[in-house]
Amino acid sequence: MKRLWNIHINKKIIGMVMAVTLLFGLVAILPPAAEKVGAFAAANLERKLPIYCVQTDEAKVSVSFDAAWGADDTDELLRILKENDVKATFFLCGYWVEKYPEEVKKIADAGHDLGNHSATHPHMSQLTAEQITEELQKCHQNVKELTGIEMDLFRPPFGEYDNEVIETATANGYHTIQWDIDSLDWKEQGKEAEINQVLNHKHLGNGSIILFHNDAKYTPQVLDTILKGLKDKGYEIVPISELIHRGEYEMDHEGRQIPKT
Repeated sequence: MKRLWNIHINKKIIGMVMAVTLLFGLVAILPPAAEKVGAFAAANLERKLPIYCVQTDEAKVSVSFDAAWGADDTDELLRILKENDVKATFFLCGYWVEKYPEEVKKIADAGHDLGNHSATHPHMSQLTAEQITEELQKCHQNVKELTGIEMDLFRPPFGEYDNEVIETATANGYHTIQWDIDSLDWKEQGKEAEINQVLNHKHLGNGSIILFHNDAKYTPQVLDTILKGLKDKGYEIVPISELIHRGEYEMDHEGRQIPKT
């Protein structure tokens, strides 16, 4: 009986070895067409990233505001930006545009970038491509009718995205923009905390994109200090439309936009 058992085990082992050998043999003789299919599948599985920051030798950064809730601080923010000769980027929600059309016009008339922050501030990665397109286009048309501006910068609500969100935004003519410096103004931790969070952030450097919100409690009180602090560090503050690369580029694993040379 023991001998029969050993024979049975040996047969199983031999069978497994033959199967593995056959598999490697098939892989070795795969035609070029099959290799291309495999490469195509791998490319489709690649995780796509939005632009978190930009690779540049120039000491430039961008300041951005997400506008989705109140509008009481708009005039004060615009005043501070003007006094510091800074152009920022405002990402606008469609319902905010509908509720505060005069504020949108003020921002546009002051020469700041206008960006798309969706129509209703949904979790975009939970939507279909058709629904994502609807969110983008509704906000786009609202802003265009008010200002004549054709937006091409998009920031997903909650900072949430997946490949379909980015691909659909691209198909609609948008660059998807994140940030590498979060002011954390939404946490309302106090003035000094917000100033320190931005000016001493470990990621602050050439090509950084800084996130604020238009209705945060302490931002109107600290914005002047932060803008002056950035300039004291040698940074020029430009809108995102001027910071990103418009030609051919690639993305590294951190979401840094790198121009192709």
